[in-house]
Formats: sequence, C-alpha cells, structure tokens
Amino acid sequence: MSTADLANLSDKLMLTTVVLYIVAMVAYAADLGFGRRRAAVVAERAEAKVLVGAGGAGTATDDASTAATTTTTAAEAAADGGDSERPQVDWANLAVVLNVLGWGAHLGVLVTRGLAANRWPWGNMYEFLTAIAFAAVTAYLVVMFRYKARFLGAFVMVAAAIALGVANIWLYDSVGPVSPALNSYWIAIHVTAAIIATGAFTVAGAATVLYLVKDRAESRGGAAEGGVLSRLPSTEALDRLSMRVTMFAFPIWTAAIIMGAIWADQAWGRYWGWDPKEVWSFITWVIYAAYLHARATAGWKGRKAAVLSLIAFAALMFNFFGVNYIFSGLHSYA
Repeated sequence: MSTADLANLSDKLMLTTVVLYIVAMVAYAADLGFGRRRAAVVAERAEAKVLVGAGGAGTATDDASTAATTTTTAAEAAADGGDSERPQVDWANLAVVLNVLGWGAHLGVLVTRGLAANRWPWGNMYEFLTAIAFAAVTAYLVVMFRYKARFLGAFVMVAAAIALGVANIWLYDSVGPVSPALNSYWIAIHVTAAIIATGAFTVAGAATVLYLVKDRAESRGGAAEGGVLSRLPSTEALDRLSMRVTMFAFPIWTAAIIMGAIWADQAWGRYWGWDPKEVWSFITWVIYAAYLHARATAGWKGRKAAVLSLIAFAALMFNFFGVNYIFSGLHSYA
C-alpha cells in the first residue's frame, strides 16, 4: 500500500474506533444501570419455580403457592419491561466485545499511521493524544480483567471518545516528517513511557472521581439501594484501586522524566533547563510522589488522598494541554 492509502486507512480506522467506543460506552452504562437488576429478577424467577415444583398437588397450599407465583411472575414481567420471556441483552459481554474491537481498531490507527509516516506515530499533538487514549483503554482492559473492574468501562470510554474527538476536530495533522528535535530513537523510549504513564493515570483518575462521587452520596445518604451508585464497589475498594494503578504509573512517569533529561542533553547540551514542559512534568511528579508518600507514611486515605490525586491529575492534564498552547519553549514543536 502507498503512503496515501495507509494514511487514508488510518483515518477510516479512527472513525471506526470512535463509533465502537461510543457504542461500548452505552453498553457499559446499560450494564451498570440494568445488568444486576435483571440478574436478580432471573434468580428470583428460578427460585420461585423451584418452590412451586417442590409443592404437592391438590391442596389449598398449592392454590396459595400458584397465586403467589402468578403475582411474582407479573411483577417480574413488569420489571423486565412487560415481557418475562423476552431474551435479555447481555450488556456486560456486549460492552467488553465492542471495547476489544474498538481497541483493535485503535491499534490499527497507530500502526497504519506509523507505517504511512515511516516513524513512531507520536510526533505531533494529534498522534500523541491518540496514543494516550489508546494507552488509557489498554490500561482499563488490563485493570478490568485483573481486578474485575468493569464498572470503570463507561467512564473510560467517555474519556477515550472525547480525546479522539478533540484529536480529530482540533488537532488533526496530515502525515509528515517530525521536527528535527524529535528525529531520534529516544522518541520510542521517552515519549512511549510518558504515554503509558498518562494512560494509567487516566484510569486512576476515573476511579478517584467515582470514589468521590460515591463517598459524597453516602455521606448525604444518597447511595440508595438499587441505585447506580449502589452497584459500584465500596468506597474502600475504589480508593485501593486508584492507589494501585497510580503505583504502577508513577515509576514509569519517573523513568520518562529521567530519559527526557538524557535526551535533552543529547539534543540541547544540558540535562535540565527549566523549560515549561520540564517544570510541569516535575510538578506533576512531585504531587503524585506526595500522594503516594502521604498514603504510605501519614496513613492518608479516603477523601484527602483522593483530592490530592485529582490535583496531580489536573497538573498532568495542564502539562499536556496548557503548557503546549500557553507557554513557549523548546517543547513547543507540538
């Protein structure tokens, strides 16, 4: 295939990815909102059938059981939307399948873009944001299978779809060579590490936001039984999940900063020059380090730790968007 064909295929795969992520988001939301309720209805129906089958025939008790079962079946039918025999959609499996298909198309976007440009496909803001969204979805899939955290799916899909939308609408750049400063093998090391860490931090941020929402609702008595929030894990589990993902991402972010300093020495003759991107990368590192340190030594957990985690994530986002468009410096090539 020619360069133009590969670039065109990459653009088409991008559209496919966005559509699949949006549909997966809807399926995740449906699973979160209705999946467990329907599972409970099915379980209750099965139990009612067992009870009816266990009774004898020709007694007053049988008549009462039959009447009770009829009433229960009617209630179940109403809960199922009026048709108790209608096949139910398995929203959970549908969401995961769509998510994985979207992930495959997303991988295709990066591969075809890289082949078309004949370089690593994160040489500009469009490619970098696309790669970060891919890293976030990859991190979510790993967390989902490792910690059974399917409840994060809808929120990560929202973030990924928005990121890809921003990349296509405002940041799109045609396939072409990178600036001389990026023409180095270090882009495969330093930038890749930054992408992986940012994707993982995004998943941790989603878990932190869910923790704060549920914690606030519980403190006000708003997490009612049967509501969406009641279907989320406990606040303690959300807190632990956020910490675990952050603990994974933090060393990678640290390595990205160190490798960036080595690359800077090769490119500009100094390891550190207080460039805006360098400063905000370090600020982000300090806040995440403070978050992990406070948890390990001062026993911080819960709301205080969550707020600090969100401040760190806000610094990370500012480092990506704000520094690149507000300040000028050696990293302004993006």
